[in-house]
Amino acid sequence: MLKTLTFAIVHFTIAFTVAYLLTGDLLTGGLIALLEPACNTVAFFFHEKAWQRFGKNTEARHDGCGHGGLLRVFRKD
Repeated sequence: MLKTLTFAIVHFTIAFTVAYLLTGDLLTGGLIALLEPACNTVAFFFHEKAWQRFGKNTEARHDGCGHGGLLRVFRKD
């Protein structure tokens, strides 16, 4: 849990700093720093759902290597 908390602090700090440097406004920087992680959390939820639905059989189709067809492109059997 500590690692998650410290990552959240780092994420917030970076998001705030970038937004503040781009806008020059503390309020806008703070709002973006709060909203951006919230949007990413929702997007991650749907990404996981899609990954579970469509990425489920990729290991069986690609020799279990987890890299899809990319490894086959570079492998010289």
